[in-house]
Formats: sequence, C-alpha cells, structure tokens
Amino acid sequence: MTLFLTVILGLLLVILGLCADWPLWAWAASAALLTVVGVVTNRFLTPKPEAFPRDLLPEPDLPLPESARQEQRVAHVALPSSVADYDFSFSATVRWLVLDAPSDAPYISPAGLAIDAVLQRARVVTAQQPPHRSAFAQHQLDGSLATMRVESTGRIMAMAFDVSLSLPEHDRERLAKLSDVRKDEDVWEHERNYERSKRAYLGDDVLKDTGSAVVWWLSHNEKEVEGAVDRIGLLAQLSAAAKNEPVAPPFDHLVSPPRSVFADGTPDGHESADWQQPYDMGDASASDNGSGDGLSVDSLLEWFGFSVTDPDVDLFTERLIHLASVHGKTGAVDEIRRRFGYDPEEPPDDSAPSPGDEPAP
Repeated sequence: MTLFLTVILGLLLVILGLCADWPLWAWAASAALLTVVGVVTNRFLTPKPEAFPRDLLPEPDLPLPESARQEQRVAHVALPSSVADYDFSFSATVRWLVLDAPSDAPYISPAGLAIDAVLQRARVVTAQQPPHRSAFAQHQLDGSLATMRVESTGRIMAMAFDVSLSLPEHDRERLAKLSDVRKDEDVWEHERNYERSKRAYLGDDVLKDTGSAVVWWLSHNEKEVEGAVDRIGLLAQLSAAAKNEPVAPPFDHLVSPPRSVFADGTPDGHESADWQQPYDMGDASASDNGSGDGLSVDSLLEWFGFSVTDPDVDLFTERLIHLASVHGKTGAVDEIRRRFGYDPEEPPDDSAPSPGDEPAP
C-alpha cells in the first residue's frame, strides 16, 4: 500500500511540475516531500505486534476437523414398474445430513432413515414407468433424488447420486418376445381388416349388380368402351356368382354356355355345336338298320366343312367307316358305303388310321 501511494503521489507531482515549469529547487523540495509521505504512510499502515503470541494461548485457534462423510451405497433393490411382476433393479449412493433435535428426542439410525426416504422417493417415479423404459426412468431418478430433502420424521435430510436402474436380462428377453407378438398381431389384424374392406367393396359395391360391375370396369378402362360391351356377359356372371344367384334375365343371352369336355378331360374348342344337343334315338336306330336316306351323312360332312368335290372327303369317309365298324354300327357302315358308292361286300380298310391318329407323312 505504501509503494502504491508513493508512486501515485510522485506521478502527480511530476505532472504538476511539468505544467508549472518548476525551478530546480522546487523539484528537490517535491522529492523530499514524497520521501516523507512514504515513510509516514508505511508507519501508519504497519500493524502493531501482539503482546502475547496466539499459539501460546490456553485455547489456540486450531483448524476444525473434517466431518465424516455420511453416505452409504445400496445395490440391487427391487422397485416396481407400471407392469405387474416386472421389477427394476435399483442401485445408488445415499447421502444424508442429521438435523438438530431436542435433547429429549429418541435416538435414530440416520442411515436407515436416509435409505428409506430415498427408496420411497424412487418408488414413486418407477411405478409410473413401463419396464422397457429403464434408461429413461434412470435419468428421471437422477434428477428427482439429486436434492437434499427432509424425510418424514424431520430428523435428517437425504439425497442420492450415482443412480443405476436396470431390468433383469430374462425380463428384457420376455418383453422383446411379447413386443414382437403384439406387432405381428397388429399387422395380421390390419391385413384382415383390409381384406374385409376389399371384399365388402367388391361384393357390396362393385359386384352389386351387372351395371355396377360394368361402370367399375369402365372407370379403370375409360378408352375401351367396346371391350366393356364384350365383357357384359362375363361381368353379369361375376355379379351373379358374388351373390349366389342366377344371371339376371336381361343379360342371360350374353352369357356363353359352358364348354363341353371330352371323355379324356380335354376341353372342346367349340363353344356351341349341333352334336351337343340331346341325342335323337330314332335317327340312330334308323341309321343302324340302314334305312337312312343319306341326309344325315351329308349334314355331318357339311358340319365338318367338307364338300362332295373336296379331295379329302374320301379319306374322311374311310375314317368314318372305320369308326362305325369299331363301335359295331353295321347299319351306319352300309349307309355310308351306299352314299359314297363303296361296295357293301368289300370289308373296311382296317389299316386306315383311327380318328385320333395322325396321317402318315
């Protein structure tokens, strides 16, 4: 302090002397004055020595001893979660401070009161969290238990730090399996609802009647009007099948008859043919007895597209004779022979290929 005051005063004197243009004797007088001020200031600020040393007093000022750390570690304490039978494993370091109490207050165990207070506070937090959110609940406990609070008896204040909260491994695996099952069930339920919605849309809206089906097809194929007309019969069948009803009479003529099937299971390529009509037994017996007049044979040739001048008609006639002979229709064999001028006494050519064989190249 003396040095500081001396320097400040010296600077002031220098500035004043330069401004006033002091003579040399004034500078010498100011230097003497500065020295006197420094000596007086030093004596005034120097403390007086004690009459008796402090360390020799009967009660010297010794440093206070450090108070013992009042804390305890608790580990693997089960705390409930929001789901029954799924408990968290809680660990933390509990620290407490004993408060002043009346002289007649009962003796307490500070550690027990502090641990119980901390566990009660932690239980309130964990009971509101699901078991699969242990990390989130741990951060909540870090904030909730980080403040010293007076416990219920008012004898101590307690807090906790270094908190650890976890879920046992087998419980985590079980929760993961349950979560996967719930997710699969949700997906399956959504797929079922989608399927129901789609069936209801098709059955109650699209295929409600033939007109709705035609309009639906046109909405997806706006430029194919002729295609919609060609498919009216098919759409009428779909609409009737969706309701388990026959085709409506206005559209019955647009529905194609069912395709016939040969005995070997091969479908016929013709949608409609005369031989699909009920078989006339009277005509068959007339042919077997040879009483026909040849009109039935000509109709058969015409149906197959043969004319009398067709070069393949002879080969076709031989195949008809062979087919009739195989089935024992002797009357039909004689009638065909007479119709085409074959000798009735001449046996049929068994070497002719059957209708199912391919002609030799």
